[in-house]
Amino acid sequence: QVQLVESGGGLVQAGGSLRLSCAASRSISSINTMGWYRQAPGKERELVATISRPSNINYAESVKGRFTISRDSAKNTVYLQMDSLIPEDTAVYYCNAKILALGLITNYWGQGTQVTVSS
Repeated sequence: QVQLVESGGGLVQAGGSLRLSCAASRSISSINTMGWYRQAPGKERELVATISRPSNINYAESVKGRFTISRDSAKNTVYLQMDSLIPEDTAVYYCNAKILALGLITNYWGQGTQVTVSS
């Protein structure tokens, strides 16, 4: 199991930047995949970016070139640097961890952090 705590959300103007942090309660070196998802009002939760062992990174097309996912294993923290923000990025952002055990993958989620981009 793992507990995830997000921070860093807030209100920013279009064109601005934010950095989200996701602190894990255990070593992230042993977690198969960590990532960020988001959910806007009235929409389904969607993938934003993931980082998998050893260092495979995947981005949604809508954020490529603007967002950067990274991790600091010493701090058990995953980050999402968001630049050139647009109003369409407004959503609750959730940290996710996928842990493989006994042949099954279990998803763990943080409580979410609100990101609002004003035009």
